[in-house]
Amino acid sequence: MKKLILFTALIILIPFFVTQIFVRTEEIKFEFITNKTIKVKDEKTGNILEIPFEDYVKGVVSGEMPTEFELEALKAQAVASRSYALYHMNGNEYDVTNTTSNQVYLTDEELKEKWKSKYVENINKVKEAILETKGEYLTYNGETINAMFFSTSVGKTENSEEVFVSKLPYLRSVSSEWDTSSPVFTDTVTINLKDFYQKLDLEYKDKIEIEVLEKTSTGRTKKLKINGIELKGRDVSSKLQIRSNYFEIKQNNDQVIITTKGFGHGVGLSQYGANGMAKEGYNYKDILKHYYEGTEIQKM
Repeated sequence: MKKLILFTALIILIPFFVTQIFVRTEEIKFEFITNKTIKVKDEKTGNILEIPFEDYVKGVVSGEMPTEFELEALKAQAVASRSYALYHMNGNEYDVTNTTSNQVYLTDEELKEKWKSKYVENINKVKEAILETKGEYLTYNGETINAMFFSTSVGKTENSEEVFVSKLPYLRSVSSEWDTSSPVFTDTVTINLKDFYQKLDLEYKDKIEIEVLEKTSTGRTKKLKINGIELKGRDVSSKLQIRSNYFEIKQNNDQVIITTKGFGHGVGLSQYGANGMAKEGYNYKDILKHYYEGTEIQKM
């Protein structure tokens, strides 16, 4: 009986001691040896915040990538976000916004509200990713790159010129087969026919007629006609608030059913792809070299 009680006690206590050993209960404190700051426009208030640069990177990694991701994926995100920020620092009134127009930046107060009791655990993991990549950023031929990133690809990333305007040598379409395991790889939404036309600023008609005019190399819709009106695929996805411009639109009486693949614009680093690579043993440098071809890591 005593042995049974002892065994039961060990079963209960061992996880507790393991947690105490491996999970920090105090927030990591560190100072950044740099006076570089970045000017961030708060889209809600219009205020421009001047934030210590690495503190900004901490808020972006926390806002842009799930903290349950692998550490190597978080490190890749840290380097990409640092590079993106440096690329956009141009001496204007502000450098970046705090939304998806640039990079989502969350303050410590917002993170504490978001994470609640898991704040210390999560922020320590993010800080670890930043410390282990301290000051690192990406260059191509000696120039800082526009390190774009997004959530989930359609199985391949996009060439930059097929989504945006510029053809950039480091933003080429590459395989990203890890994305198929992403929980947001596919999605289906249903919209009322009247709402569908209103969101697209189109005249109401009982029947939707769709003609796809141009697709990207991965199958995303670049241009299409809806009831004879030419539209860009990205504008359609934005106005309908669907996950990507890889979509299929079907009508069922007064309902419009839209199926999408992927999440985001598809250019640069895929976050779920990065996490998939990390799970297979790739480190953050491997991940960055895969998604940003021909780039080198430099140190600030």
